[in-house]
Amino acid sequence: MPLDLDQQARDILKENDRGGYTVPTARLYPYQWNWDSAFVALGFATFDRARAWQELDLLLEGQWRDGMIPHIIFRRDDPDYFPGPSVWQAEGGNLPSGGISQPPVLASVILELVQTGDAADLERAEVMFDAVLKWHRWFHTARTPKGCPVVCTVHPWETGRDNCPDWELGFDRMEVDPDLEPYTRMDTVHADVSERPSKLQYDKYVTIIQFGRKVGWDQTRLTNEGPFLMADPGIHFILLRADRDLRVLAQRLGRDDAIRELDDFIAKGVKGTDYLWNADLNAFCARDVRSGVFSQGFSSASALPFYAGVGTPEQLEHTAQHLVRIGGKVDFLVPSWDPDADGFEPQRYWCGPVWPQMNNIISKGLAEQGQDALAQRVRSDLARAIETSGFFECFNSRTGAGCIGTNFSWTAAMWLAWASPNRKN
Repeated sequence: MPLDLDQQARDILKENDRGGYTVPTARLYPYQWNWDSAFVALGFATFDRARAWQELDLLLEGQWRDGMIPHIIFRRDDPDYFPGPSVWQAEGGNLPSGGISQPPVLASVILELVQTGDAADLERAEVMFDAVLKWHRWFHTARTPKGCPVVCTVHPWETGRDNCPDWELGFDRMEVDPDLEPYTRMDTVHADVSERPSKLQYDKYVTIIQFGRKVGWDQTRLTNEGPFLMADPGIHFILLRADRDLRVLAQRLGRDDAIRELDDFIAKGVKGTDYLWNADLNAFCARDVRSGVFSQGFSSASALPFYAGVGTPEQLEHTAQHLVRIGGKVDFLVPSWDPDADGFEPQRYWCGPVWPQMNNIISKGLAEQGQDALAQRVRSDLARAIETSGFFECFNSRTGAGCIGTNFSWTAAMWLAWASPNRKN
């Protein structure tokens, strides 16, 4: 079975290849997504390293002049997807794109390719280094609100965890634009309505887009004046890890100028971490910046301080205890939302399913910090879900049933690079 799954995974990546970049899955997501492409590169690297680097080259083609790498790059206008380029009207770079970003895993993926490769891989990384550093600089400036110690987010889609109950705090504080343009969703044509975000959530997603258009996608204004502003442990921990990994690359490349700048970024991230600590829940949680109110659930992003290499011993112990508690409530770790919190739904998108890319980085962090048993369970649970149901976008955390998209690229990539028993690492 595993050998057959290895071949299926390779076939999925090849079938979703659109000429150098990969769509997450046909029809439902017909464009190039930012963090999807980064994870996909790890899968391609197991059998075609040149194609892995090409994936990242084409992702960087979409970078904006201000440094942002957008969450979607539109190389055409596909009627199967809403909202497309005509809705976003965001052209801060050479290609039409979305007007927000996504969790910055790119530097960490590049470092992994370098560490598992040879001199040619380091040369490829050197070509990309300045563009990636510019993106990190963008996060630390454009997405750091006035008076806030951490990088924040202006849209749930920017976090990658679209409809996680975390974001209801921010949504509760905003109104739907009274001039909201009529629209037709396409996601519910290609996927079960019961597994997707609600109509009201979509109205608020589009409200934020319309605000972005009104300010000409001025990212500083979008952050400080926009209708939604929350601190996300996912972006915070992923960026802190990426800053550390980019610093390792800078050392390899002899970039002392960049090391100094990255040291400042890392110090800022470490210092700001406590802003996300919810003492009532003893967990790192999302926080509404304008009200200061914390989300009241342990999300998969709450499990990432190990990955970022941050947190006090007590904070890390509480985090591990949450994972053990949740592991007793579900058959498959790590659900995207706390099964003991309001809003848990094990089959609805980011309200409770297991996500392959999240399991990968959660487990990596746990293993690095000596939490070997938890790390192994997180890894083996994903493998069991794939063996049970195939290469879905995500999986029901109680049954292992597949959710949302089928023949999914990052699931295939995570199998090849990490979850398969035939993996090299």
